Amino acid sequence: MRHPDQLYIYGLLANDKNVIEKIYQNFFSKIKGMIIKNNGSSDDASDIFQEALITIYNKAKKTDFELTCPFEAFLWLICRKKWINVLNKNKNFRVTNIDEEGYNFKEDSLQLAEETILQEERLKLLSDKLALLGDACRQLLEYSWQGFSMQEVADHFGYSFGYARKKKSICVAKLISEIKQSPDYNILKW
Repeated sequence: MRHPDQLYIYGLLANDKNVIEKIYQNFFSKIKGMIIKNNGSSDDASDIFQEALITIYNKAKKTDFELTCPFEAFLWLICRKKWINVLNKNKNFRVTNIDEEGYNFKEDSLQLAEETILQEERLKLLSDKLALLGDACRQLLEYSWQGFSMQEVADHFGYSFGYARKKKSICVAKLISEIKQSPDYNILKW
């Protein structure tokens, strides 16, 4: 069932300045406190908060996203996960005091936050590895992923249909190999 806080999602999607200001006024201080308690700075908190809002925006933009829990709790979970990821990558710091700040999370809230972060991290890994491919491979894959038929892809690049299919298959295999060689591959549960 859609939560009344869905208005924050609509505000983000509409880039509504008033709603975004309200999000910062209502929720930033808790996120900042959590990050500072865990070896972070005010600048870290600002970065994480902004990244979380972008993550939520992207999730809502790509799907028919319905908020089923309070926006504050969902935002807090995403910020928490992002900060834990930062700390895990920087082995000099450990999580010291990330508690639930009195939130009562439903299982679907936790699952939604986890899936949102996981999807974002997978897309980032895919994008990073796609950038490592040669221009010809990257362009062929990007064009084919835009929904064009293989014949349209072949025509666009001046290839025969058979060569375009073979080239795409080779490029996909290279991309998969790059992704699987990444240390993040197993962490992201592909």
